[in-house]
Amino acid sequence: MTTSTTSEPSTAAPLLDLHALVVTVRRRRRLWSSLALLGLLAGGAVAVLLPPAPTAVTKVLVAHKEDQPNDTGTLIRTDVALLGTTRIAEKALKALKSPEKPEDFIQEYRGTGLTNNLLQIDVTGDSDAQAVARAKALADAFIADHVSRMREAAKADAEALLDQRDRMRDELAQVNKAIGDRSPESDPEASASIESLFARRAELNSRIADFDQRAAQARTGTPRLTAGTLIVDGPRAVPHSLPRAAVTNAAIGFVLGLVLGLALAAVGTVVADRPVLRRDIAANLGASVLAELRRLPRRPVVPWRRRRTRAAHERVTTTLARTVRGSAEPVSLLELGCAHSTSVIALNVARALTAEGPVVVVDGLPGTELAGGRRKPDDPAVVSGEGPADVPHQTRRLGVGSVAPGTAWTDLQHLGGRTVLVVRAGHGNAAWLHTVARQLADQRITVLGVVLIDPDPRDRTDGTLWDGPDTALRGPYERTARQNGTGLPHRTVRSAAALVPDNDQEAR
Repeated sequence: MTTSTTSEPSTAAPLLDLHALVVTVRRRRRLWSSLALLGLLAGGAVAVLLPPAPTAVTKVLVAHKEDQPNDTGTLIRTDVALLGTTRIAEKALKALKSPEKPEDFIQEYRGTGLTNNLLQIDVTGDSDAQAVARAKALADAFIADHVSRMREAAKADAEALLDQRDRMRDELAQVNKAIGDRSPESDPEASASIESLFARRAELNSRIADFDQRAAQARTGTPRLTAGTLIVDGPRAVPHSLPRAAVTNAAIGFVLGLVLGLALAAVGTVVADRPVLRRDIAANLGASVLAELRRLPRRPVVPWRRRRTRAAHERVTTTLARTVRGSAEPVSLLELGCAHSTSVIALNVARALTAEGPVVVVDGLPGTELAGGRRKPDDPAVVSGEGPADVPHQTRRLGVGSVAPGTAWTDLQHLGGRTVLVVRAGHGNAAWLHTVARQLADQRITVLGVVLIDPDPRDRTDGTLWDGPDTALRGPYERTARQNGTGLPHRTVRSAAALVPDNDQEAR
């Protein structure tokens, strides 16, 4: 009989698993919640310990000669820049009779252009009264400087127009001198040149009148600009509310701390590459997840969780006791990141097996997790990993060890030829999980499955490896293979299905 297997299409792993990323970031809630709380407290503390300096504000209406409806704010930005010069600061300090340097005073106020013609000045001081006085002095100094510049510009424009008018008058005098007493009727031969001189005189008179009018407008325009530049909102102290500032700063600190914590958690998740989902842990270890259990706290749990915790322990104990009972050779429990939980599970399994015969727990854990723990009088014996040879052959052995970094891999064979890995989710990175699977395979230690400690409660992935060892086989094909005495090592479920004879082929 010939059978053929068809390989399932392989799907490339995504570059970034968003599901695993979200789960891992949620599991690291202690980090980002601590940073958010720290930001909240820091923001409130800053508002209380570092209150803002007393501040005064005033608004100045600024009139410009070059005002245009389509102005994009260039003029008011120029006024803001002029406000921040030592010239304005020095005039304000002179009015205040303050010995402070203008360079230092510039750092204590700022200007803001609200509109094309409205300038706001914010000034700080040692007290509200000083801040108000400084705001008044700055506004007056700016207005005086602005009016002075407008007047000087108008005076320069008027003088330039008058100079043009005087040159036109000089030319007009020359034209009048050339005309003299002549007229086109008195000198018919020179009538053409005399007419041109009369036309030139009329043009010069018109231009002289125009320059006079423009010079007058330049002078009369300055008072309008001067009157249009004034303080429209008198200097006043800005009220400060400590509770409002504390709440605002605390909210800002909370948001910044939360964002920073989430960013650090996400970056740490991507860099560390520590699998959390049961499907990823099973895939990296090459073994299916047999059971899972919440992380065992060292302190007593709250009363309303004791019943649920006890029921979960009983389920895990029953599953592992069945696994150990069905094995013809010693079985070990090897932990990764959960030594305390593994020691408790090992003692529970040993107690469950004691009713069927003597059981000895071989302690290969580093430290005193088993040797130093509290045990009941009827608990099974615990021996160190150095003397398992002294255990009688009729006594069932249950080894307990570790596959953490630094493990002596060759010593694991003395704990048992078959093992169940007890792994805490999110503890080891993917590279180390691969190392564990490879080292156990090199030592010819069969991995029966994985007990997942502290799984994510919202994890809905499947931890079963359908293409793993024979322990991962499920359904009637596994029973058929066992009845036929076929172990089917490292076969897929589809390969196992292919070994079942087809009815048509049997008939043929």
